Amino acid sequence: ITAVDNKICDAPEYELSLINQGLSAAGLRDAVQCSLKALSDEIKFHFTNTSQASACTPSSTTGLGLPERIGASIRAVNSSENTVIVAVVKRPDREEASVMPLINAGFNRRYVENANMMACYNELLQLEHGEVRAQFKLRAGNAIFTALEQSQEAIEITSEDQVIQYVNPAYESIMGYQRGELIGKEIIEVPKSEKNKPDLLETINSCIRKGKEWQGIYYAKKKNGDSIQQNVKITPVIGQGGKIRHYVSINWPLHDNNKSDKSTERVQAESQTDIQSSKHKDRRKGSLDVRSTTSRGSDGSSQRRHSSMARIHSMTIEAPITKVINIINAAQESSPMPVAEALDRVLEILRTTELYSPQFGTNDEDPHTNDLVGGLMTDGLRRLSGNEYILASKQPHHMPSHLTTPLTLNDIPPRIAQTMENEESWDFDIVNLEAATMKRPLTYLGMKIFSRFGVCEYLNCPEATLRSWLQVIEANYHSSNSYHNSSHAADVLHATAYFLSKERVKQSLDPIDEVAALIAATVHDVDHPGRTNSFLCNAGSELAILYNDTAVLESHHAALAFQITTRDDKCNIFKNIESQKGKTVHTGFHAVYHTAIIDMVLATEMTKHFEHVNKFVNSINKPLAALEENGGSSDEDSAKSILTSPENRILVKRMLIKCADISNPCRPQELCIEWAGRISEEYFAQTDEEKRQGLPVVMPVFDRNTCSIPKSQISFIDYFITDMFDAWDAFADLPNLMQHLDNNFKYWKGLDERKLHSLRPPPE
Repeated sequence: ITAVDNKICDAPEYELSLINQGLSAAGLRDAVQCSLKALSDEIKFHFTNTSQASACTPSSTTGLGLPERIGASIRAVNSSENTVIVAVVKRPDREEASVMPLINAGFNRRYVENANMMACYNELLQLEHGEVRAQFKLRAGNAIFTALEQSQEAIEITSEDQVIQYVNPAYESIMGYQRGELIGKEIIEVPKSEKNKPDLLETINSCIRKGKEWQGIYYAKKKNGDSIQQNVKITPVIGQGGKIRHYVSINWPLHDNNKSDKSTERVQAESQTDIQSSKHKDRRKGSLDVRSTTSRGSDGSSQRRHSSMARIHSMTIEAPITKVINIINAAQESSPMPVAEALDRVLEILRTTELYSPQFGTNDEDPHTNDLVGGLMTDGLRRLSGNEYILASKQPHHMPSHLTTPLTLNDIPPRIAQTMENEESWDFDIVNLEAATMKRPLTYLGMKIFSRFGVCEYLNCPEATLRSWLQVIEANYHSSNSYHNSSHAADVLHATAYFLSKERVKQSLDPIDEVAALIAATVHDVDHPGRTNSFLCNAGSELAILYNDTAVLESHHAALAFQITTRDDKCNIFKNIESQKGKTVHTGFHAVYHTAIIDMVLATEMTKHFEHVNKFVNSINKPLAALEENGGSSDEDSAKSILTSPENRILVKRMLIKCADISNPCRPQELCIEWAGRISEEYFAQTDEEKRQGLPVVMPVFDRNTCSIPKSQISFIDYFITDMFDAWDAFADLPNLMQHLDNNFKYWKGLDERKLHSLRPPPE
């Protein structure tokens, strides 16, 4: 901008700047106009600015030369406090003049006029990277120190030599010191608590001197001599040249629960470094979609798997032990090698012990969820005397006489064979098969699925023996149960076979695992009485006494299955393994099947539901997700190691049968509604019997006169299904199941919003 004849016009001959941060164009014009009355020469300058300012006061420049008057006029404006002003002067013809008049007038720098464009440009660059940026920081300084002074967390700033330079009022309040007592002292001069481990300070210093942040628990000593346990976060401040210039320590007492929780949240966020958090409501309460991860499959499948994998990193079923694991993972990032290796061992122990059951509070506003939890995840309220419920006195069923002649797969009637044509599809209709087989779907579907997986060949078992075994197992299911009958077993067998066909599952399991899984699915509810474990414990049943009120039904199912299998050679599917493998090896193989089948059947017990899901997520899902995000062919071996380790194969089998067992909400809508009606009727019957016998009512909401079936399904999906199938989908890639689950949840929600208690809306 060139000032000529007391006017300002936009006609710069070259860009030489008056660099201004905080003074508006209008304000500058007013300031310059005040000093142009005595203009005798042409002054050229350029400025940049965005903020507003008021006009200057001419009287403040009286008695000064033109440049000084301009500088003083600008400085008279309040908003010019952090402005950098450059005086451009002509090259002197005589002796160099002093710059003090310009400095006294408010100029920061003098620049001798130069027609060389690059010289001017270089000057501007130096100004921007020097004085201008410094002024920016100074202008922000007041706000920063206001924030420090108002912070409720104790803040201490030290130099690179650990000399205390600043403490805020919160620090003074918590520690009992006055600021003047600390500033200028070295950290080592401040008394230390004896409660810290001897090597803790050395560990902290070793970490922060490398430029790494340290966070952990530390005992500080107050002025009065008391020790206070604090969460401490120490951050090195890196200055010019990459050197540490300061250390900032943020401390808050450990007993402050709110801040402790925030600390834990920060640590968890740091342990998942590339997470971009964005909360949104999902179909279930508290569901979070945190991030997308690299995934296999088509674009649609990939996007859906991104969503499922995102939820894996923010599961709402976090138990205390998984929080501990996340904190330890974060601590490893800033720990010396010996400490990191020790923490690896700690994590190994934590991941293989029984520490995964979450803690749940009560929710009086959701009785359906409370009753489901009470009924499915507890083993009874009290032992009754003199009112024992007799269940286990009867002997196992033998094969009905009209079924004793074994048939082969080729002998299945055409109508039944036609019903089973699409048994490899998830949408297979088990209810149609139940009707076609006169409530004997397990034998027929079992024959076909076991044949498809080559079970007879692997066990060296004749097809006739397999048929006999399926028949006797099915005969020991109670057809009088509305839900826990052989149709449910066939449904679980079908889901198990479907899951075994998924690529990721096949990569993890070997043929022994597959055979064991199919057998476990077939027998997992054999001889189920149509009552829950809590009912049997409260009634003092023989089974509850036998199994000490612990996993009563599941233990009975597994034990009875092996009793039935080994009692008669005609149905002993394990008999001929020895002829194939040799006597010594046979014993080992039989033990493998025995252990695997029992483990999977026991995994269907709901008191361990969250433990199994948590272990699966933390030991398999999260490590695999981390590998997928990192990418690269070198990770293939790591993925294989995760998938095929003996411990993880057990977790996969448990998760597989658990998902198969309670997969009804993920079935096509008509099947979902049918199964919901059946389980509700079984719970209604239990409530009726509890009232007749004067037993504690385990699930009061399942009163046939008042129960809302839609509400019970919503609670079941929210509490048990969604998280588990998110994890299983992320592993096995099951887009069709997740779509059915979403549709079914919306269906039940729609009925509930209309205040309907029934399975279906009334006909219009």
